[in-house]
Amino acid sequence: MSTADIEARTELQSLASPALDHQISQAEPKDFFALMKPGVMRLVVFTALVGMVSAAATSDTVLLEPVTGAIALLCIAIGGGASGALNMWYEADLDRLMKRTAKRPIPAGRVSRNEALGFGIFMAALSVMILGLVANLLAAALLAFTIFFYIVVYTIWLKRRTQQNIVIGGAAGALPPVVAWAAMTGSVGIEPFVLFLIIFMWTPPHFWALALFASKDYERAGIPMMPVVSGDAYTRRQILIYSILLAPVALAPWVLGFGGLVYGLTTALLSIGFIWRAVVVYRDTEAAENNRAAKRLFAYSIIYLFALFGVLLLEAIVQLVF
Repeated sequence: MSTADIEARTELQSLASPALDHQISQAEPKDFFALMKPGVMRLVVFTALVGMVSAAATSDTVLLEPVTGAIALLCIAIGGGASGALNMWYEADLDRLMKRTAKRPIPAGRVSRNEALGFGIFMAALSVMILGLVANLLAAALLAFTIFFYIVVYTIWLKRRTQQNIVIGGAAGALPPVVAWAAMTGSVGIEPFVLFLIIFMWTPPHFWALALFASKDYERAGIPMMPVVSGDAYTRRQILIYSILLAPVALAPWVLGFGGLVYGLTTALLSIGFIWRAVVVYRDTEAAENNRAAKRLFAYSIIYLFALFGVLLLEAIVQLVF
């Protein structure tokens, strides 16, 4: 399927689903919470927390006390949730075509698109405003840019147009530790940039593994994910390349000195495991939905990122305490 065919299909799909805008609301609080993509929010909050504590442990200038730091972290979480709500608002026509997303609040008929739009805009504005008040304008501006990038650059511009959507769009998901660092110190430096790069390089193999075993879902919705446009073999090769490139980037905190020996050893071992699983995916030729190797890599990639940032967090806490 060509990119032009996919664009034509998605435009027709969006025109064919106006009822999603005006459906009668049956929303409960849990539905609005679901709009905020709580699974993604966990990653946002955790990586932001690591950025915040690492900044407190390694920087000479710390602007926030623990209470205001917690409020700043909550603002980052709300901003991430607002991005999720606005993403679901824009992609409601696609969500109802995919098994993985058909039960989300809008395609399931519990929340209207207009409600999701209003909710997302309100939460985005609230999070940016409060972060600017409790922290600083730099952190607020970075949070606003993160939301803008995720919605406008990734969701609206890239996702339906290019197979490189997740490569470029992954920058939005990589920014929370940078926002948190700026909130704590009023500045950004090499350390938060390295944290950004780790998530940025991790995102493509993580999502392409998902795209391999969910490619029929993406094809049905007309989303030009790499397996749909370029095929499984090309996708498997790209997963291996990015997995190899990720390893030295992940070791950078240890090389630069803000990650300790435990972090270095943990990262080296986990990166070997990541690359090995990518090799298995590269050599695997199972059909998309039966691609057990891709499913295992996808699950491992989540453990990988949380483990890396978890060790960084523990080392920063130890440094603060002792």
